[in-house]
Amino acid sequence: MDSDEFVAGFDYPMFVVTTVDPGTGTRAGCLVGFTTQTSIEPFRFLVCLSRRNRTYRAAEAANVLAVHVLGRSEEQQRLAALFGERTGDEIDKFARCSWRPGPEGVPLLTDAPRRLVGRIEERVELGDHTGFLLAPVDVAIGADTAPLTFRTLHDLEPGHEAG
Repeated sequence: MDSDEFVAGFDYPMFVVTTVDPGTGTRAGCLVGFTTQTSIEPFRFLVCLSRRNRTYRAAEAANVLAVHVLGRSEEQQRLAALFGERTGDEIDKFARCSWRPGPEGVPLLTDAPRRLVGRIEERVELGDHTGFLLAPVDVAIGADTAPLTFRTLHDLEPGHEAG
């Protein structure tokens, strides 16, 4: 059986993950579909970042990541497109959206009030991605909306190839 066929039809929630390199102050963020809760007590959340993108490079030196839940509104889909289709290697994504600094300077997207800021507890190489295991530092619920999912995003062209 082909692995692409195995995952065909899965509908993952999509998140925008942001971070800041504390040494350089470089902000970065990207659209992420590979995430999961890994523990109930203590709560832990795993975010997997492609090693090809700028967010991964900033996260290598970072202490925290912010995981933003996006809803299905047009405004939220525009945020998904900004962080999914554009690369921080070419543009400043944060100049094109509203944000404020959070714990340790991590960018918090104002238009995505449901989020988790997590301290990076561990980094694990997982194929072409690296997993960042997060322990919550700050959780904000904001709006309780159905999350944006892979299938609800239409024809996004990634800023970097995923693999």
